[in-house]
Amino acid sequence: MSTQPSDSLHLILPFLRPIEAALLDPTVSEILINSNWTMYVERDGVLESIGIWPESPKHLTMALQQIARHCGSEIDDQHPQLDARLPDGSRVAAMLPPVAVGAIPQVSIRKFQRHYFSLDALVAAGSITSEVAELLRHAIQGRETIVISGGTGSGKTTLANALANLIPPEERIGVIESTAEIQLNAPNVFRFEARRDQPGLPEISQRELLQFSLRHRPDRLFVGEVRGAEAFDLLQALNTGHAGSLTTVHANGSEDALNRLAELALMASTDMPYLAIQTRIARLIDIVIHVARDGGKRRVTEVLEVHGFDTEHGLYRTKMLYQFQETKEAHAITR
Repeated sequence: MSTQPSDSLHLILPFLRPIEAALLDPTVSEILINSNWTMYVERDGVLESIGIWPESPKHLTMALQQIARHCGSEIDDQHPQLDARLPDGSRVAAMLPPVAVGAIPQVSIRKFQRHYFSLDALVAAGSITSEVAELLRHAIQGRETIVISGGTGSGKTTLANALANLIPPEERIGVIESTAEIQLNAPNVFRFEARRDQPGLPEISQRELLQFSLRHRPDRLFVGEVRGAEAFDLLQALNTGHAGSLTTVHANGSEDALNRLAELALMASTDMPYLAIQTRIARLIDIVIHVARDGGKRRVTEVLEVHGFDTEHGLYRTKMLYQFQETKEAHAITR
């Protein structure tokens, strides 16, 4: 199955003819070229082999250099890694040998998904139960602050998009991302995207953008993913009238996500003690949703409600509202 290439794909197709079919296939979400010459694509969350890179290492390196130039970046022996965003939001990440161990560059192309799933669509797909979906609708309406945790490719952004599109249209949303991926059908929204250090251009960090966003009168913040010290600034923002915000974080479970946020906030090198950060997280975060990938299926596996922090024992006080089990699905607990 193929379709007409987007303007972004037109930029890279002349340099990547061996994977043209995969680039044009709308069912393919990611393309991987390994430094041992093997190639894979992801369809519906499942990786499948598409053979061996058929051309020379030099050809692939030249292709990456052309792509880098189109994106205002560079990749060479002095700068062996590339992390470029195409105009449509698709991502090209690459590493040259010998940093990439093997004969050819390591390449990952994550294609931008042009459509977003509504919460109802996620229910229909089996990614979330109708009971949990209803619980989350009420959480959005009640301006509860939500953290979505999970691993790479688990569906964090997909679920975050679905929830963000439930925010009432009269509210102003500030979107801050390291790479623009969020798709919002909202009338009153502003969006900031971080910029990596580029030739002739200084870095603009997600942390700087989060701080600056507060001058643009957001009712709620939607931080694409917290990965560093901006976690502290998010807590500061939540503490000053931005309840009902959304963010995502890499973590292995819902309770682990709370500890992960605290660790990231410490990277801000503030004088605030770790215990004070944990207490603030417990006060400002209401719901943690964990998503995971099971084969080709992405689903909500946990919904955790946060009730505070037990300073004596150093533990978050929580209530598990939902937990997916292999044998049967658990049901959301009435709150």
